[in-house]
Amino acid sequence: MIEEGFIASPTQKDNYCRIWSRDSSIMGLASLLTGKEDLIETCRRSLCTLSKNQGPHGEIPSNVDPRTKRVSYGGTAGRVDGNLWFIICCGEYWKKTGDDRFIEQMIDSLEQARWLLEAWEYNNRGLLYVPPTGDWADEYVQSGYVLYDELLYLQALREIICIHRHLHGSANHELEKKASRLKHLIRANYWFWEEDDEPEDLYHEILYDKGRKAAAQRGGYYWMPYFSPTGYGYRFDTLANVFVTLFEVSDEEHEKLVDEYIADRIVHEEVMLLPAFDPVIRPQDKKWHDLQMNFSYTFKNAPYEYHNGGLWPMVTGFYAASLAKRGQSDLARKYLTGIHNANKQEMDGDPWSFPEYLHGKKYVAEGTSRMGWSAAAAILAEHYLEGKGLFE
Repeated sequence: MIEEGFIASPTQKDNYCRIWSRDSSIMGLASLLTGKEDLIETCRRSLCTLSKNQGPHGEIPSNVDPRTKRVSYGGTAGRVDGNLWFIICCGEYWKKTGDDRFIEQMIDSLEQARWLLEAWEYNNRGLLYVPPTGDWADEYVQSGYVLYDELLYLQALREIICIHRHLHGSANHELEKKASRLKHLIRANYWFWEEDDEPEDLYHEILYDKGRKAAAQRGGYYWMPYFSPTGYGYRFDTLANVFVTLFEVSDEEHEKLVDEYIADRIVHEEVMLLPAFDPVIRPQDKKWHDLQMNFSYTFKNAPYEYHNGGLWPMVTGFYAASLAKRGQSDLARKYLTGIHNANKQEMDGDPWSFPEYLHGKKYVAEGTSRMGWSAAAAILAEHYLEGKGLFE
């Protein structure tokens, strides 16, 4: 927490000591549940810093270095989810604080970001197209129509719809229609039963047939992570399967099956933490070559590390919040305990290191220490257990 907003980590490693649109928004959302004025004000300042450095086409910075003032809009590709998290956090900040002046000052930035997102649909058919390295899993191997990003897009549209209604005193029917269609597209194209007819909101007939074949590799029922012009991925994307419930896109039958899959196949009960993706990609797997070639500084995705099987407090925090929202408080508390136990692990001799993730087999703290969103995970889960919430 600095004058310009929330930094991802004060650790002087790689580029973590910056105001990241994604990290600062997640920390900002957690701050809104605390009621603490200094944290909420830091959330506002983060959003103002990002808005002030918005690019000429509406792109929200991936990150801003508060020391050098250097602005990055992405690495080898732009970051789609930075725009999405920015819009969501602006909307939630305004709804929680009632700060009308803030939203009036932000509306131009929000509209520019929205127009850019619509351009990123490319074919004007309702789904964002995300390039490789284009979101938080920037060193993993998924791209195209990525469910995680589509769900954030849906929530971002909902935030703008709410803001528009407040500022203009009327509904924006085109935006409401767009959000409704996006929800239908998600439900139709990312969930597969063993035997089902083609849905009404089919995105592409041949791709959907490829999706059926990919879905057979899952070993259970959950939402597919992405599809692209070449086919579907099948690995379990934990955040996507959490957000589809947290943003109220799924129904109870979906939720029951996903919860069962997480309990049976995903959670590491020894530590009560969840991986970002599952199963782990190993050297003998087809995706290994692509994974090994994709990194910014050094290769981080060895088996059971980072996105490739590392266990994330941040990811687990959103799932605990989802469970609490659905009345599964006892299970949510077990996950919250897992988050606390992870956050208090030592790194470099320092206790309470708030690590980025734990190794998926050794259960030791790895990645970058003093991660703000690892702390935010505990705050989100705790306050959802107290009956508070977001995205209402």
